[in-house]
Amino acid sequence: MNKIYSKISIVLASALTVFGAGSCDKYLDVVPDDGIATVEMAFNLRAKALGYLATCYSYMTEEGTTAGDYAMLTGDELWDLVGRVVTNTNVRVPQTLFNIARGFQSANAVYGNDWAAMYQGIRCCDVLIENIYNVPDMTKTEMDQWAAEARFLKAYYHFNLVRKYGPVPIIYESLPIDSDVETVRVYRNTIDECFDYILGQLDEALPYLPLVNPTEDEYGRITQLACAGLRARVAAYAASPLFNGNDEEATLVDNRGTRLFPAKSDAEKLARWTAAMKYCKDAIDLAEKANKRLYDTTDVRKEFRMCDTLATQMALRNAYCERWNSEVMWGNTQCDKTLINMFQRLCQPVLGEYSDMLGGYRFIGVPLKVAEQFYTNHGLPIANDNSWSGVNPFDLRDGDDSHAFYIKKGYTTCNLNFNREPRFYAFLGFDGGTWMGQMANYNDIEAENMPFVECRIGGKHGKSGSENGPVTGYFPKKMIPYRTIWVGNNSFSGYWFAFPMVRLTDLYLLYAECINEAEGPAGAHAGDLFYYLDQIRGRAGIPDVKTAWDNFSNRPGYYNSQTGMRDIIHKERLNEMAFESSRFWDLRRWKEAAPEYQKLIYGYNVAAATPDEYYVKTLVAQQSFGLKDYFWPIATPYIEVNPNLVQNLGW
Repeated sequence: MNKIYSKISIVLASALTVFGAGSCDKYLDVVPDDGIATVEMAFNLRAKALGYLATCYSYMTEEGTTAGDYAMLTGDELWDLVGRVVTNTNVRVPQTLFNIARGFQSANAVYGNDWAAMYQGIRCCDVLIENIYNVPDMTKTEMDQWAAEARFLKAYYHFNLVRKYGPVPIIYESLPIDSDVETVRVYRNTIDECFDYILGQLDEALPYLPLVNPTEDEYGRITQLACAGLRARVAAYAASPLFNGNDEEATLVDNRGTRLFPAKSDAEKLARWTAAMKYCKDAIDLAEKANKRLYDTTDVRKEFRMCDTLATQMALRNAYCERWNSEVMWGNTQCDKTLINMFQRLCQPVLGEYSDMLGGYRFIGVPLKVAEQFYTNHGLPIANDNSWSGVNPFDLRDGDDSHAFYIKKGYTTCNLNFNREPRFYAFLGFDGGTWMGQMANYNDIEAENMPFVECRIGGKHGKSGSENGPVTGYFPKKMIPYRTIWVGNNSFSGYWFAFPMVRLTDLYLLYAECINEAEGPAGAHAGDLFYYLDQIRGRAGIPDVKTAWDNFSNRPGYYNSQTGMRDIIHKERLNEMAFESSRFWDLRRWKEAAPEYQKLIYGYNVAAATPDEYYVKTLVAQQSFGLKDYFWPIATPYIEVNPNLVQNLGW
C-alpha cells in the first residue's frame, strides 16, 4: 500500500484508532483469496476506480440534515424543542448538534467532531491522485478529470476543517508508512498557509473539470462551476476579519513560537479582499457562460398559472429547494435522503384535511430576532423605515384584503407580520400566515382557499403536549418544498433535492461584499456592486438599494459610506441566505456573532390561547458567545498523542 497514510494519521503511530479506522482499504471491493485487499486492485479497472472515486465523495458533510450539517442547529437561526425525547422524533431528526447552540461544547466531548473523517477523506483523495494514472482502460482526459475531482475534494475537506478549527495541519502529500514518529508529529500550519493551499488546489483542479455535468446521472459530481464557486467562497473567507490578520488570536502560538494568525498590515488585508473580488467575478462569468441565471417567476409560470404575489413567493422558495434549478451551481447529493424526508415530515405543520401520527411535530422554530431581521415592504430594516416610526410590532391587527395572500383574512395576528418583504412570507410560517403547500392544485389559487397556520392553543397547530411545537411561533417554511404533501392519514410524500452548496445568489452577494471591502461603494466596481445587489432585491420584490434608502428611510444615502454599505450587504445576505447553513458561518467570519447572540432567543407565548396573551415577547433560551466560540476545540486525545497540535484559545 506504499503511501496510503497521511501525515496526520501517522501522528498517532500505533494509536491510529484515535482518528478512526486507519486506512481506505475497507472500501476496496475486491478481495483476493488470501483476504488482503490492495490499492493496486482498486485501480486495475475503470469500474473499480470509479468506486474508489465515490469513496472520496463519501466524506462530504451532509448539509440540510440536523445530524450532519454543522451550521443548522448549532447557532441562533433555528431553535429545537429542548427536552424532546420521543424516539420517533429524536432518532429521525437528531438533535445532538443542538448542544453546541446550547453552549455544551467542550474539548473532552466535542460535538460535530469530524477532524478524523476529514483527514480520512483527504487521505483517500491522495490515494486516488497517486494511482489513477495506472488504470489501463481510461483515457488521459478522464484520468485528469478524476484526479481534479479528488484534488477539489481534498481542498474542500481542508476548508471544512479550517472554517471549524482555524489553522490546521495541511496534508500536502502522504508520507511513507515507515516514517518515524517525530516526522509525523505535525504542526498546525498558519491560517494564511491553509487558505493559500486550498486556493492553489482549486486553481489546479479547475481546468481539468467539465463546465457542467453532461448527464443528469452525473449531477453532484464536481464541475468548473462548483470549483469556481467554492474558490470564490474560500477567498472571501480568507479575506474576512475572523481569518485575515485577526489580532484577537495573536496568542495562538505553537511550541516553535509560530503565530498561527500572523499579524498583517492594512495593505495585506486589503490584498485578500481584492483577490476575493476577482475570484467572485470569475465564478459569475463562468456561470453566465454555462447559462446559469437567477430562478424567478418566469420559471414558476412555466408550470403554474399564478398571480404575481404567489409566483414571487414560489420563486423565492424554489430558488433554494427546487431540484437542480437554474441558479444551482453545485448540489450535494451525499445527503441522507431519509433524514431529509423525515425533517420535512416532522418539522412542518400538517395542513389540509389529513392528520399524521408520525408527522407535524413542529419542533424546529425560528427565533423572533430572525423574523424581525427581515425587511419591510420598502426593502429596509424595520428600525430604518419611516413608515414604522411609532408602530408597536406586537399590537394586534386583523388580516385584510391587502394581505390576503399572506395572512388569513379576518385572523388576528400582530403588526410584525404586516407590511413585510416577500421573503418574510415566503420563508416563514406563523400564526395566521398562509402556507403554499400540501395543495392538490396550484393553478389560479384564490386567497380564501389557501391553507394557513393556527399556532395558538386550541388551534390546529397549537401546542398539545411537551413533545410538539411551536417553539417560538415561527417556522422555517423555506426549508420545506411546496411539493411535500400528506396523501392520506399517516401517509406522507416528501421531496428530495440536492442541497445547494453554491448557488448564483450566493456569488452575487459575495461579490458585492468583496467590492465594498476592497474599494468601498464608490470605487471602480461600484456599478457591479449595486447591479448584483439590486438583481437579488428585484427578484425578492423590493426596491433597489438607492430607492429604498433615499425615499423611505430615516437615513438617506446610508449606502454612500463603506460602513453603511457593509451593514446593508450583511443584512441582505442574512435575509436572502436564511436557513441555508450560511448565517452560522457568516456571523463568525464577520466577527459579529457575539452581539447577535446577546439578543437571546425569544418567541411568542406559545402556551396561550388568546391573541392578547399569545403575542407577548417571551424568552425561550439564553445564549452566550465568547472568543473561544469562534472555533471548535480540538479533541483532547488528539493533542495528548501529538503535543505539537496546540489547542484553540479558551478550550
